[in-house]
Amino acid sequence: MKLVIGLGNPGREYDKTRHNIGYMFLDYITGNAKFIQNKKFNSLEYEMVINNEKILFIKPTTFMNLSGEAVAKYANFYKIAPSDILVIQDDLDMDTGKYKLLYNRGDGGHNGIKNIILNLGSRAFLRLKIGISKANIDTKDYVLGKLSREEQKIINNVFYELKDFIVDYLTLNRDLLMGKYNVKEKE
Repeated sequence: MKLVIGLGNPGREYDKTRHNIGYMFLDYITGNAKFIQNKKFNSLEYEMVINNEKILFIKPTTFMNLSGEAVAKYANFYKIAPSDILVIQDDLDMDTGKYKLLYNRGDGGHNGIKNIILNLGSRAFLRLKIGISKANIDTKDYVLGKLSREEQKIINNVFYELKDFIVDYLTLNRDLLMGKYNVKEKE
């Protein structure tokens, strides 16, 4: 079993905000499937089987800074090792439209990731970072701001580029996966 976490904040007011890239990617990958509320685990979840592998797609409803609470509940209940967890997150330090895979790295200043590391007691999980750039405004206002039409177009193109990512995540070993998807960073 694999756990795929899309980071974001719950509530309509956060739809299409820069900080909700993880939620948006899960919607894209699952074809806007109906996620079910799991109050016990503080999340929205959708289960899928791909290549005979069960995947739980999770959108924590704890708000970004407490995402690790939901992630740890799933990991503990289902006995999922950190190495079988993938987190999709936004990244301020990358240009909009860039993406990068990381494994066993620090939080990079991202509070959602910081809380996941704290609650798992490990940073040995895979992360797909999708760039949202920076602006000369307050960070909180920027990440909670809506994507512009141009930014949305760029993000849609990124999601299209990553359309096979989950299947590759299940079939390629970590080094091959990182090699395939981190090529864009070198361009």
